[in-house]
Amino acid sequence: EDTAKDLDSIAPATPATPATGTVLVAGPEDTKPATRTVPVVGVDLPADSGNLNLILDVPLRLSVLLGRTKRNIGDILKLTHGSIVELERLENEPVDILVNEKLIARGEVVVVKENYGVRITEIISMENRLINLVQK
Repeated sequence: EDTAKDLDSIAPATPATPATGTVLVAGPEDTKPATRTVPVVGVDLPADSGNLNLILDVPLRLSVLLGRTKRNIGDILKLTHGSIVELERLENEPVDILVNEKLIARGEVVVVKENYGVRITEIISMENRLINLVQK
């Protein structure tokens, strides 16, 4: 699976000066994403970044993968309101952070006011993040 292969390239997060970026946040049933301006770490670009500044405000889909599991059709059909689906991830195991379906970081789930958030604990280099954004 791509996720397992990509994890080898993740390095521990390094402190960076916070910048501001635009992130698409999926709404109910992924119908209308909302755009929010949020602090983004790692947007400090080198002086030779050229035209990269032109794309910094392009919205991207950021997802947090809590876990996965496989179930057969019979189990899926038995699901009802209140059913619990156990995931293949331990309680204290970091969650995966994906941008456009590509793994870029891992982190721990936190609560910010009334919303869930993720504190980044591992992140790939800025160069690898850019490469992941242009690869299909």
